[in-house]
Amino acid sequence: MTENLRPSGAYSTDQDPTPYGYGTAYDGAPGGYPPPPPYAPTNRHRAKRPVALLAAVAIAAGVIGGGTATLVGQLNGGGSGATGSGGAVNGTTVSQSSKGTVSGVAEAVSPAIVEIGAASSAGNSTGSGVVITEDGEIVTNNHVISGARQIQVTLSTGKTYTADVVGTDPDKDLALIKLRGASGLKTATLGDSSQVKVGDQVVAIGSPEGLTGTVTSGIVSALDRDVTVAKDDSGSSGQGQGQDRQGGGQQWPFEFGGQQFNGDTGEETTTYKALQTDASLNPGNSGGALINMDGEIIGINSAMYAPSSSAAGSGSAAGSVGLGFAIPVNTLKADLDTLRAGDGS
Repeated sequence: MTENLRPSGAYSTDQDPTPYGYGTAYDGAPGGYPPPPPYAPTNRHRAKRPVALLAAVAIAAGVIGGGTATLVGQLNGGGSGATGSGGAVNGTTVSQSSKGTVSGVAEAVSPAIVEIGAASSAGNSTGSGVVITEDGEIVTNNHVISGARQIQVTLSTGKTYTADVVGTDPDKDLALIKLRGASGLKTATLGDSSQVKVGDQVVAIGSPEGLTGTVTSGIVSALDRDVTVAKDDSGSSGQGQGQDRQGGGQQWPFEFGGQQFNGDTGEETTTYKALQTDASLNPGNSGGALINMDGEIIGINSAMYAPSSSAAGSGSAAGSVGLGFAIPVNTLKADLDTLRAGDGS
């Protein structure tokens, strides 16, 4: 086979990883009588009120005037109608001076992207995840953590936590995990993928080949691509996640454009509508973030396509050729309540 189509995620670490968040101003006593001392407002107090009010108005005007300035760290509810305007949490801000730049988005969002190491009976694998709550809820792909006996998560700071699976949805290739004993984490803003347009500039952040915090950029190449992957959780069929872990990722069965790659996907498959991007995705990017230039998550990176280099005798898959796929964030938001309830696990 001269071509391979596979998830961009979990690559095996058992071998060379070369394949893939008023007080009311006192206006006088009732009846119009001024309050007795010491509460009677002085001229100094009267002079300061307009200044304070002006400052507040100026700040509000600055925020509104910023238009698309985004707080990376607002968290939405699990409903599909959420658009990233939820209450502020302990996130970061895309500064106005850096707004619309890859460096600005990377600086703001990188603290909310983690590396996930999953150990199973089939071996060890690495993927990525997105922190969505201060106490350590992380979204990733189901195929990154499927069948894992132990999950270790490394933050951008280098701090490591053990994580537990909260819920999985193999039909959507999504999973929710939770860190043990975490608090005060930087969080990402979930955007609105229905507003994404072909040609929009995007940034991808993840841990390809275990290189934590790798940033790539590109555009949205297409919308609503049908991507089909195996739904097997245990790898018992010889095609699922277990073989993906053992085979360095190149064995993950995958269908796209009416063609099948990397072997038979088996009897149980799932197809989802994906965003296509030319931002470079490689093994380990699965579960990481596809981000718009306002610093909002618009997709969860899930798969990549690449021609095989086996013809050259290397026996491993080639790197990204600019055909990557991400699960739209609105799919995730609609699924959050299910994942939090542990349904589908």
